[in-house]
Amino acid sequence: MIQPILHCAIALLVASACSQGPSKKPGNVQSPETMSDSTTHHRYYSRTDTTKLELPESTWQEILEPQLFEIARHAATERAFTGKYWDFEGLGSYYCAACGNHLFRSDSKFSSGCGWPSFFQTIRQNAVQYKLDRSHGMVRSEVLCGRCDAHLGHVFDDGPPPTGRRYCMNSISLEFETDK
Repeated sequence: MIQPILHCAIALLVASACSQGPSKKPGNVQSPETMSDSTTHHRYYSRTDTTKLELPESTWQEILEPQLFEIARHAATERAFTGKYWDFEGLGSYYCAACGNHLFRSDSKFSSGCGWPSFFQTIRQNAVQYKLDRSHGMVRSEVLCGRCDAHLGHVFDDGPPPTGRRYCMNSISLEFETDK
């Protein structure tokens, strides 16, 4: 088993390569420092509906902010240690920023030291889906939203008990709601 630090080092190299790769459109992705939280949602967004969303790429491009579109629909990666949730410790729930699907609870979040928010389990079995990812010379499991297929990040088998899993997510792909 590869140790978490090695996974993080590899992920940092991949994220660096991804952020400079040829698939990026110059000026189309904001840096996390200039990004603002979205307070308005599109008509497909719901925190209660789990019905599968199948929208054309053109619709996603129209309704999502540019940086979220690049990460959610093109599997881009935000830079490590820059996302709003990598070291966030609030109590509440995490939702898919693209569609509102409930993904994680804060009690499953842990500090992995990799620079991205990490969780050891999802909120329910079908909250996410998995896809084999052979990009960048590695074999990994990509994590997609179970409702809209948005790219969220990757999962590794080096997390803490009880699951031994580390869901390494992009902050931009998540929205947080504090417990009331």
